[in-house]
Amino acid sequence: MLWETINVVRDIPRLHEITSTLIRYGMADIVRTLGIGTLLERAGRFLHWKAQSDTLHLETPVRVRRALEELGPTFVKLGQVMATRVDVFPPNWIAEFEKLQNGVPPVPFASLLPQLEAALGCSPQEIFLDLQTEAVAAASIAQVHHAKLADGTPVILKIRRPNIRAKIEADLRILTHIARLVEFEMPEMRRYQPVQVVQQFSRSLRRELDFAAEARNIERFAGNFAGSETVVVPRVYWEWTSEVMNVQQRVDGVPGNNLAAVEAAGLDRKLLGSRGADAVLKMILIDGFYHADPHPGNVFYLPGNRIAIIDFGMVGRLTEDRRNQIVNLLAALAGRDDEAMLDVLLEWTGEAAVDEARLAADVNEFVFNYANVPLKDLHIGKLFGELTVIMRDHYLVMPSDLAMLFKALITLEGLGRQLDPDFDMVTHLTPFVRRVIAERYMPEVLFKRGMRNLHDILSIATDLPRDIAHLIKETRRGKFKIDLDLKRLDRFAHQLDHSVNRLTLGILIASLVIGSSIVMTVQGGPTLLGLPLFGLLGFMLASGGSIWLILSIWRSGRE
Repeated sequence: MLWETINVVRDIPRLHEITSTLIRYGMADIVRTLGIGTLLERAGRFLHWKAQSDTLHLETPVRVRRALEELGPTFVKLGQVMATRVDVFPPNWIAEFEKLQNGVPPVPFASLLPQLEAALGCSPQEIFLDLQTEAVAAASIAQVHHAKLADGTPVILKIRRPNIRAKIEADLRILTHIARLVEFEMPEMRRYQPVQVVQQFSRSLRRELDFAAEARNIERFAGNFAGSETVVVPRVYWEWTSEVMNVQQRVDGVPGNNLAAVEAAGLDRKLLGSRGADAVLKMILIDGFYHADPHPGNVFYLPGNRIAIIDFGMVGRLTEDRRNQIVNLLAALAGRDDEAMLDVLLEWTGEAAVDEARLAADVNEFVFNYANVPLKDLHIGKLFGELTVIMRDHYLVMPSDLAMLFKALITLEGLGRQLDPDFDMVTHLTPFVRRVIAERYMPEVLFKRGMRNLHDILSIATDLPRDIAHLIKETRRGKFKIDLDLKRLDRFAHQLDHSVNRLTLGILIASLVIGSSIVMTVQGGPTLLGLPLFGLLGFMLASGGSIWLILSIWRSGRE
């Protein structure tokens, strides 16, 4: 039983809180289907199965969103991740998930002191000057305080909320078991890989809880933009940074969501949009390491039309193969190449069954609809939206690392158009795509790829004599085995069983015909209509068996 692995003493109270919330928001059927209610009642925790009447009139997406908000930071973060899964959820669900916010009231600074003193080895007032005990920002996981270093350098202290890790770890354990139950109890949900999604979400959230990991992200971004005169990444002060606190340079600029202040500062909105887009596209297509949440609240505009990016807790990583797939897709979108786009989508489907002919027709129609649209009028958000509708219609699930990427690109386009109504995302994409494609065929890249392939071939050749010797020894010992994984083996065995049964029946029918013919020639015994009774019965049984056999063969030919 999957639930036996839960530490009852530790997780049952939180599980009761979660299920009670789901029931109050009209999701009792899910609780019953998963069997959670039975588990809680066995543990002596009885549930009130009636939903609140004031929530029943709400649409299902609204009720789900409100339940996630009430359940706290883990579930709010999960909802924000689900907001990136435009390939799974329809637009009305995505719109509700996007309303989930991390904003919560800050905790008193006195509550933070014990963990700060443990991390610093002394009181924070001994290290920082002008430490403001009133938080300037607060979220579900952390809150921010302003301070200064001993030399007067302004910094921010991003401090983790006390006791937040224990609650999140309990939630992640429960989510893991719920995902397993969903796969076990709801076969139709298996294609969405809930266990894998929760595992990836757990890794991401645990990284977000480690503020030292965020500091490492900041340093990596700073290295990627070293020498840039247009992009600013805050400096990290490692002397006082730890798992529970991140100390970094304070950025004083115009907040990205204050367009009036941008105008008042005399900044060039068109140039800011262009530079912001180029910065994020460099992260994605060149570096393979990108800021996964480039919304206006994480951007500041500085004098000289420079851009400062903050909050690197949520980042995305792309392998070289995945970057190549993205480039191929973007090149296909820009070039209206439906065959290239279909190839990428089929790569993403993995082993999932798909009607390739119908998918190809839908992709062809998608490309045809944009055949004569000027590049400047193409909206990446709309294109990706229609593409994900096609994926949903074909029950294709986008790889989880791409869902976050698509969301980042859509957010980036929205930010660009906020700054410049004429912002053209495709125009900014095109030079990056061309650059990546050109780099694939540079001599040094081809040489490196060839050397890697040569190394693989030599490794195989070097290991071949040993592998053959091992194979011969195993054969001599009688331990040589071949494991065959045949698709549809059960169906094959079923068909074989039917064939053997028909063959056996055919032999029996032939035997009845021959035996009955012999009986017909024997004088004496009971008769019917002047014919030997047993011979007549044999012919009747043979006729009935023949009719059944003919019908069975005819039906199998139609399947």
